[in-house]
Formats: sequence, structure tokens, C-alpha cells
Amino acid sequence: MFSLPDLPFEPKAMAPILSEESFAYHHGKHHAGVVAGTNAIVEQRPVLQGKSLEEIIIYAAADPAQDNLLFNASQHWNHSLYWLSLSPPGSTSPSSRVRAMIEDSFGDMAGFKAAFVDASVRRIGSGWTWLIAEGGKLAIETTINYDVPLIRGKHVLATCDVWEHTYYIDYRNNRKGFIEIFVDQLLNWDTIDHRLKFPDESLDPG
Repeated sequence: MFSLPDLPFEPKAMAPILSEESFAYHHGKHHAGVVAGTNAIVEQRPVLQGKSLEEIIIYAAADPAQDNLLFNASQHWNHSLYWLSLSPPGSTSPSSRVRAMIEDSFGDMAGFKAAFVDASVRRIGSGWTWLIAEGGKLAIETTINYDVPLIRGKHVLATCDVWEHTYYIDYRNNRKGFIEIFVDQLLNWDTIDHRLKFPDESLDPG
């Protein structure tokens, strides 16, 4: 069975950019809810038992009848990576390798940040913004609702949750304001560097 991972930081370390209240709801209720939802389905389906979370996501994505399973399992995976994509302000910085890839892919850091914000704002409705490594470069993609690039074999380095529940407590309907602060102050460069170095390492939050 799967379990809710601990946050890799103290919620108070993110204040006032993101409040402890927002984490109590986002992690303690939204994420916990999809973990429980995944477990409830797996309990009733012997074919799923013993599979990793990523295996379950790929299995569910191949069959439209498994949409409820796909929602719960992919949102567990997505949220788990989102927590790893966050860090207290100023606590991480890009490695020389990551910085060089950003310059090669986006021109400079400002170009990367602008592209990330623009893509996130343009995502209509709920979804996710992803930093992806492909072909020796970095790319930014967005997906709708609970879609995840993992299904298409993409190597994801980091993500930002752009569902309203992520930012509404602290930013109301100002998605752009939240994304600007996320990419400028909260993005965990250590996670990006680690996932770039170990592309075959599975993200399996348990």
C-alpha cells in the first residue's frame, strides 16, 4: 500500500510565501486524499498489488476505463515530485551544468523564468507545469488536470502544481504572482540537478 510522504521541509520555512495553512490543506488533505483513493482501488484489484506507483500509472493510462485509478495514482506521483521541487527561499542554486543547459535552452535565466511563468499562466484550468530534459536540452511543458509526462516516457526534473488549491489560500486568483515567486525563489535546484544526474532513478514515494 502507498503512504503519504513527509514534506522534505518544514512548512514554516516557506512562510510567508506559502503559509502553513496552505500546506495543511494541500498536503494534509488533497495529497492525502489521492493516496487513500489509490489504496482503495489497489485493495480491490489483485492485478495491481505489488506494482510500483509508476507501473500503476502506465497501466491505468492505457485503458480509459481506469480513469479514476489514473487520477488518484498520477496525482500522488505529481504531488510527490512537487514537494521535492520546492525549497525554502535561497536554500538552493543551479549547478554549473544546469545553468549551462538553461542558457543553451532559454538564452539565460531570465528567459527560463519568463518561459516558465508564461507557460503556467497559459494553462487553461487546472494542471501542471513541468521542466523536462530531452535531447540534451531543457524544455517546459504543461499538462491538463492530472496528466503526467511520465506516461509518454518523458524525463521530468521538476514540476509546479497550478491547480487553484495550490495557491488560492495565499494568492487568491493571482496564479501569475504565485508562479513568479515559485520560479524565482522556491524552485529546488538540487532536485533538478539530482534528477538530471540520475535519469533512470524511479520516483516512488511509496
